[in-house]
Amino acid sequence: MKYCQGPQCHTYDTKDRKRGPKGNKVNQTRRRSSFYYLQGNACSMQCQDDWFKQYGEQALNHFGRITEPKKLEEHNAWRKCRRWSWNDQPDTYYSYNVATGEERPISEAQYRDNNYTLNT
Repeated sequence: MKYCQGPQCHTYDTKDRKRGPKGNKVNQTRRRSSFYYLQGNACSMQCQDDWFKQYGEQALNHFGRITEPKKLEEHNAWRKCRRWSWNDQPDTYYSYNVATGEERPISEAQYRDNNYTLNT
């Protein structure tokens, strides 16, 4: 079980946050086996927003703030795609260049390989 990482989680008044004996109830941070927000670390969008408001600037500075625009160019515009087929025909796999519209066939193994790229 893990706790919600929202810094204000314990301040929101809901039934599942109430803990303690009758007459002496307190709100506690939610505890669950899995969460759906903040990549599995926050219990709600409100807690996710609270986390980002408090720590977002610090996280950007720590992990690297973008200081120049990123550019999608011909050499880095390749995406792996799958063309689904019907009537017992095999699916086809290909690399697609978003910038030029070019398609190149690839194998199913190359499509499933997370390390395979076609940056030429």
